[in-house]
Amino acid sequence: MPTISQKILSRASGSGIIAEPGEIVEADVDYAMSHDGTSVLAIKAFQDMGSERVWDPERIVIPFDHQIPANNDVAATLQKEVREWARVQGISNFFDCGTGVCHQVLPEQGFALPGKLIVGADSHSCTYGAFGAFAIGVGATDTAEIYSRGRLWFKVPETIGIRITGKLRPNVAAKDLALKIIGDLGADGATYKAIEYFGQTIEEMSISGRMTLCNMGVEMGAKATIVPPDEKTDAYLNGRARAEYSPVFSDPGSYDTELEYDVTDLEPQVAFPCRVDNVRPVSELEGTKIDQVFIGTCTNGRLEDLEIAAKIIKGHKVAVRTLVIPASREILLEALQKGIIEILVDAEAMIGPPGCGPCLGAHMGVIGDGEVCLSTSNRNFPGRMGKGGSVYLASPATAAFGAIKGYITEPGKN
Repeated sequence: MPTISQKILSRASGSGIIAEPGEIVEADVDYAMSHDGTSVLAIKAFQDMGSERVWDPERIVIPFDHQIPANNDVAATLQKEVREWARVQGISNFFDCGTGVCHQVLPEQGFALPGKLIVGADSHSCTYGAFGAFAIGVGATDTAEIYSRGRLWFKVPETIGIRITGKLRPNVAAKDLALKIIGDLGADGATYKAIEYFGQTIEEMSISGRMTLCNMGVEMGAKATIVPPDEKTDAYLNGRARAEYSPVFSDPGSYDTELEYDVTDLEPQVAFPCRVDNVRPVSELEGTKIDQVFIGTCTNGRLEDLEIAAKIIKGHKVAVRTLVIPASREILLEALQKGIIEILVDAEAMIGPPGCGPCLGAHMGVIGDGEVCLSTSNRNFPGRMGKGGSVYLASPATAAFGAIKGYITEPGKN
């Protein structure tokens, strides 16, 4: 009784035998990704290996998103070198500055497909599991190996099945659910396991919500996070898919562990500095002063997230510095057409170019010593968004209310 993870890894290994959890398989990768930061390291490792040509330039994807536009001459020079390497290698799936965050660009561009094995040189590559793929993040050397041969070894993970039931309350979203589960399981509660989300709530959840859930899986140590594909998946991929795909599903009774959450009474959640699993209901932080709000990233920079923020902020002026960064150019254009950007700008929020922004602490919007940021991103480690600052993680609704109040408060509270 194999799981989605077992079926995908077994198919990709070409053995014709279902691999069991704990086994090591060598498998063919369907698509591989590295962004501006990790491409530099992967290319160096690729060259140090003595490799000259990539295995398949059509299946390598390189989006620039981390330090864009280049914030210093070193970054600019390195990005120039990556562009030149991609040109020489004939990599057509190169997406330059402004296209968006890699984990939004891959799905938009039709590379995140059900049943596929996808590897990215970034830990949040597990996001693509929202489309029924087995997607993991790896380091630069492993990326170089894939770029050279198109294959890599994988340890087949056990799977934790998490059934989600109930209807989310207003101003409670997938981010709150993700934080709740991470808080319960802990930062190492799913180490080298796959997590599969299923149940009525997941079926009713938007693609954006599913991406948020899967994006946060690595914060509890998961190797992959997966949502079984359905008609919503097919509808999103219609006109986008780069290749034909064959969805796979876990057999009944195949999970190694099964958990269940009823979200009916779930409150908005916040992760305290400086651990993602240090999670409490927002009511326990009522009145916590903040200096900045950041709405965006690969976790919560999608159109749905910006719409929620705009609905809350409309008619107000932000009380603290508020930075909003759409996850992609496609989202930015949609937000412009829907008037969302105008609402946010009227409220005196700042709009950044599609990309990662201050999430990794390397570019625009980092916070100063002793400052506090309420962010929709996925990590709040010490120094994550600036040395000496503190980051609280929350949903777009909680962040938007914080922006107009100047302190953390429960969404909808007067």
